[in-house]
Amino acid sequence: MSNPSVLVVDDEPAIRRLLRTALGSQAWRVIEARTGEMALNMAMEVVPDIVVLDLGLPDMDGVDVLRRLRSAHPTLPVVILSVRDDERGKVAALEAGADDYVTKPFSMAELVARMRNAVRHALQQEGTIPLFVSGDLSIDLVRRQISRGESEIRLSPREWDILRMLVRYAGRVLTHQTIMSQLWGATGDVQQLRVYIRQIRQKIEIDPERPRHIITETGVGYRMVQL
Repeated sequence: MSNPSVLVVDDEPAIRRLLRTALGSQAWRVIEARTGEMALNMAMEVVPDIVVLDLGLPDMDGVDVLRRLRSAHPTLPVVILSVRDDERGKVAALEAGADDYVTKPFSMAELVARMRNAVRHALQQEGTIPLFVSGDLSIDLVRRQISRGESEIRLSPREWDILRMLVRYAGRVLTHQTIMSQLWGATGDVQQLRVYIRQIRQKIEIDPERPRHIITETGVGYRMVQL
């Protein structure tokens, strides 16, 4: 089996060199593009296992590149790696189809972990895995059963709908708007969603104040982590 490939799209030579060295040492095959157009052409020739995409490219906005990648390859994992740290920019990228968002300067360990989560999510989407196991937490999407260790957990119908969505997209950041629009349409309320998330954490987390499974991306949304 060949090593997984990553298309790094960034106009900074120093960043490309860093990622080439660090990811290469962890058995990733690194393909590089310094412009959006170059990246799109490369992705058409050989589809990588994942794309790490900067938003500030010299020829086009990274969100436009993301939309075109997502249009051509709906399940291709894309992790944004950008200096832009504003919530609006993060939400725009995530709602355009990014699986995750890492801000420069960044931790290589965090980037690699998020890349692996994104690839895992894509594989799950190709063949939906009905049983989700994360540490001592087990969620059976078919039987609608949840347990932590030997204890069964019961959720309300609305709590179940939210948790099921987070599990289906485990490893991917879901914005508040994405969750609300799919579950409530145009009538969603962010504060109401936060209340439900808090209630779910009370039931599934060992320490709800330090959640390990449902992680908050401040001002953006939530991400389900598989331990």
